[in-house]
Amino acid sequence: MTDTSDETKKTSVTKRGGGDPGARGRTTIADGVVEKIAGLAARDVLGVHAMGSGLSRTFGAVRDRVPGAGAGAGARAVSRGVKAEVGEVQTALDLEIVVEYGVSIADVARAVRENVISAVERMTGLEVVEVNIAVSDVKLPEEEEEEPEPRIQ
Repeated sequence: MTDTSDETKKTSVTKRGGGDPGARGRTTIADGVVEKIAGLAARDVLGVHAMGSGLSRTFGAVRDRVPGAGAGAGARAVSRGVKAEVGEVQTALDLEIVVEYGVSIADVARAVRENVISAVERMTGLEVVEVNIAVSDVKLPEEEEEEPEPRIQ
């Protein structure tokens, strides 16, 4: 008879790194990333005229026109009116919006919350715990855009 004890022995193979390669390491997401995503998602909602207060939009328009001040100027415009607090697994957002005259502010706020939560959670994997919305102004149909006149030097 042959000795079967050698045949039944199994060698154990140790996998290096252990586990799913996609789970090795940490991913951090900057506040500014979440702010950009939320800003774009909020602007997509019908009834949202602009983001931020009138004063911040005026300063932003002036800054965007100044040569050399443009490093990231477009990025600042996207996240204007948005403040995010980002943790490891959750985020909270504060948005300041200007709505179009005649729309239901409650409906616009609800749609903004839904769109922002959906976009941020889908793109970042973070849980959005709250979206606070401050309506700072209403855009009347006859109002001109709040763009300052260019200064001649």
